[in-house]
Amino acid sequence: MSNADELLVDIAAMVESEQTNQMSLTVVVHGAVITGRLAPETVWRQRVAEVLRDSDRLGPFADTFMAASESADSHGATTPAYLHFHMARILQGPVGIPETGGMYRIAIKDVSAWTMGDLSYYDQ
Repeated sequence: MSNADELLVDIAAMVESEQTNQMSLTVVVHGAVITGRLAPETVWRQRVAEVLRDSDRLGPFADTFMAASESADSHGATTPAYLHFHMARILQGPVGIPETGGMYRIAIKDVSAWTMGDLSYYDQ
C-alpha cells in the first residue's frame, strides 16, 4: 500500500496502548503471507534483545534493540508505523516457517491485505 491503512494503524496503536500481545493477525506483504500475534514494540524489542544476548556472535547487537523506540507526536502518543509480530510464521504451502515462530517487524505501509486471526497450517 502506498498509504498506511488507518484501521490497521488503529489496531497497532491499541496493541501499544493496552500493552497486550493477544491480537492475532495475518498480513500479506510483497506476496508473503505472515501470520502471528502482535506485540507492543517495547515488548518485541526486549524479546529480540534477550535472544541476541544469549548468542555468542550476536550479543553485541542486543543493546541496539533496547534503544529508544519510535518518536512520540506533540501529544506524547505515537502513531505506529510498524507491526511487531511474535510467534509468527511465513506461510509457505502447507507449512509455517520457522516452525517455532519468529519475530517480525513489518512496515504497515507495505501491507497489501490483512485479516483478523492467525491462519493455521498443517504439519505433516
